[in-house]
Amino acid sequence: MEIREATSNDVNDLARLMCELGYPTTFEQMKVRFNDIVSTPHHYTLLACIDGKVVAMIGFHTGHLYNMDGMYARIVAFVVDSSYRNLGIGTLLLRKVEEFTKKLGVDGIVLNSGNRAEREIAHKFYESHGYLVKSTGFVKTLNEL
Repeated sequence: MEIREATSNDVNDLARLMCELGYPTTFEQMKVRFNDIVSTPHHYTLLACIDGKVVAMIGFHTGHLYNMDGMYARIVAFVVDSSYRNLGIGTLLLRKVEEFTKKLGVDGIVLNSGNRAEREIAHKFYESHGYLVKSTGFVKTLNEL
């Protein structure tokens, strides 16, 4: 297995994985999103590939904290293709992000995961890797106001 940074050549696979995550996404939508992401400093997208096939992705960014000294990383997207789950790929990607961000001087990693039944397995996965349930997230959509 290879873990590498995503490029514009991976947009179709990223769109497919977003659909797997439960967010229907077209190639054109992902092309625009990915261009925005790669042009924004401190944003990263790593892919896991098996025999040249993209089978998982993790997207994250880093920033500074207001409430304490230091930097944090936030995982904003993380998905393993359903045909490749339970093979350790998610664990390898998560460890890679932890190693990568530690080298950047990050003090901690945060992520949000929806409070939906289909996310219960993901929640157990995060907890088994040392992530604690510490907060409640809130969302407000502004474009519908």
